[in-house]
Amino acid sequence: MTKEITPHNLYAKIAELLHAARQTVVRAINQTMVYTYYEIGRMIVEDEQQGKERAKYGKQVLKELSKQLTSDFGKGFSVDNLQNMRQFYLTYSIYETTSRKFELSWSHYLKLMRIKIEQERNFYEIECITNNWSLKELQRQFDSALYERLALSRDKEGVKYLAEKGHTIEKTTDLLKDPYILEFLDLPEHPHYSENDFEQALIDKLEHFLLELGKGFTFVGRQVRISFDEKHFKVDLVFFNRLLRCFVVIDLKIGELTHQDLGQMQMYVNYYDRFVKLPEENKTVGIVLCRDKSQTLVEITLPEDNDQIFASRYHTVLPDKQAFIQLLSQGEV
Repeated sequence: MTKEITPHNLYAKIAELLHAARQTVVRAINQTMVYTYYEIGRMIVEDEQQGKERAKYGKQVLKELSKQLTSDFGKGFSVDNLQNMRQFYLTYSIYETTSRKFELSWSHYLKLMRIKIEQERNFYEIECITNNWSLKELQRQFDSALYERLALSRDKEGVKYLAEKGHTIEKTTDLLKDPYILEFLDLPEHPHYSENDFEQALIDKLEHFLLELGKGFTFVGRQVRISFDEKHFKVDLVFFNRLLRCFVVIDLKIGELTHQDLGQMQMYVNYYDRFVKLPEENKTVGIVLCRDKSQTLVEITLPEDNDQIFASRYHTVLPDKQAFIQLLSQGEV
């Protein structure tokens, strides 16, 4: 029997079609505009290469060009923007642009061009495209040194892979960051708040927290109860990672990590592996999110072949990026 199409259902279907069409048009216009800016940049560079005393000549040419283009085509052709188009071409002309698609907005590329290291710039471009990052999210991830946080735990081949493929999730350790940057919680850096406050803040900003956790995470629950032998425990946060097909349980600690914290997490992980996960799913991962930790304590407490229990630090303020990178490289955060 054919399902009756009510006026409301008909409107919903048409509205969905129109929204999709508008998004397609916006993407097409955006790509055309960005590629046009690239071509303008190419023409400016090629024109510069034909003349003499280019510094003075080029500056004067851009002023005149800006004046004429603005008169005929309106805003968007200031000297500064023309210089940005020139730089855009110089930055991306090393690629095969005949087959390349510029999939981000012009504002994204203005930000990316300011990233001097090519591998780092490539990484953020890939992440923007695959994760649909807004310009604001790109700025946040850059300021929180995401590339450095991932790259410092990898060898040269791993860093090269980041630049070519972005952040891929293929094994348990790919899920992890140390530290996590949680400045979006608006909590003070010092622990004047309780673990309940910490948990509630994460739940209130769950979308932001999922972005910080990384790819493939879906939220399962908070204060998830587990019981055995008439004893009851509550896991602070439970997620499932679709890429690794495993549960990820997180315990929150506002102070320094203790060996008891790791032991408790081991119990949570064992419980999920034995009573919750399905046979076709992979082993549960446990993360203790703490304000500070001793790496030696972690290594001594956990088995040498550990691939399930991890401890990561968190920061509730966004550090100065360069100072933060220096601390990361020295292993002091």
